[in-house]
Amino acid sequence: MKLAIFAATSGHSGVDRILANLVPAMIGRGVRVDVLGIQGHGPELPALPAGGRHLRFPVRHVATALPYLVRYLRRERPRVLLADKDRVNRTAWLARRLAGGDTRLALRLGTTVSQNLASRSWLDRVVQTGSMRLLYRHADHVLVPSLGAADDLAAYAGLARDAIRVVANPVVRPDMAALAAEPVAHPWFAAGAPPVLLGVGELSTRKDFATLVRAHARLVERLDCRLVILGEGRQRDALMRLAGQLGTADRLDLPGFVANPYPYMARAAAFALTSRWEGLGIVLVEALALGTPAAACDCPSGPREVLADGRYGPLVAVADDAALADALEGLLRRPPEREALKAAARPYTVAASAEAYLAALELTP
Repeated sequence: MKLAIFAATSGHSGVDRILANLVPAMIGRGVRVDVLGIQGHGPELPALPAGGRHLRFPVRHVATALPYLVRYLRRERPRVLLADKDRVNRTAWLARRLAGGDTRLALRLGTTVSQNLASRSWLDRVVQTGSMRLLYRHADHVLVPSLGAADDLAAYAGLARDAIRVVANPVVRPDMAALAAEPVAHPWFAAGAPPVLLGVGELSTRKDFATLVRAHARLVERLDCRLVILGEGRQRDALMRLAGQLGTADRLDLPGFVANPYPYMARAAAFALTSRWEGLGIVLVEALALGTPAAACDCPSGPREVLADGRYGPLVAVADDAALADALEGLLRRPPEREALKAAARPYTVAASAEAYLAALELTP
């Protein structure tokens, strides 16, 4: 059984983390896996065990990788080709068609399509909408990470809902507790320091950390607390300016991208997800897996499913900083039992996800 995965990522995205967890687990279950990429892009993966290869085509753009992907499919003839994100999915669809053979095609989308495209240019909307409505129906498998994302894709792309398979992301790693136990050099996490609120993700409009900065500014009027946001992105300067305007710049820190965010998550007093849209919300699952109290904006899609309609943490309206401040205050004043929060993350273990992916791709022995 051989699986080829074609992806082009930023190198520090959610897809990178998914593949870094998923690929070794699949190999461990007897599937040979080739991860195919292009120069200058992720996925960034650890050294793969025997049975896995990480191959990069000698080009820097997805479109120009087409002849190399066709050649690979004709030579290697994997049982399944899995692609992720629409631009990559289009190239994978065309390559499979040109290559011929009996390789099955699986297309994955990790976000809520309608919300994602609403933020794009007119041309992007036209191209991606057309490809989803014309090409995806010819794929053998279409995968998404949440029920909300599946319903949205079915409505937006005109696909039959039962043609879309929901497969949980591989988030909770076996070594997560050990990684979380590593020290944190940041002085705000020292014993006896004021509680720290945490956000993790790209500093982008989609993640809407401005709402978290505003919520924190409201909260410091009632409680002494600090805010740390891990990640890089174009909104860095805007977030610092906003904190300056709100008078909280000395209580906000943006350390940048951190390869291992788990020690920060484990030591945070509360975690917040403020995205305007998601496919699932990987960092929310990670925080809960470490027993960290969490609040989330009720964006499409994922947080409501992860938090079980508020059972495992409060949900507030998107961009409602006042409600988020109240929710975070409740978590700080009356923190839930950390062990109970870990139950929310159990469906997202790497082992369970790997089995679900192999079943969805019909790669089980």
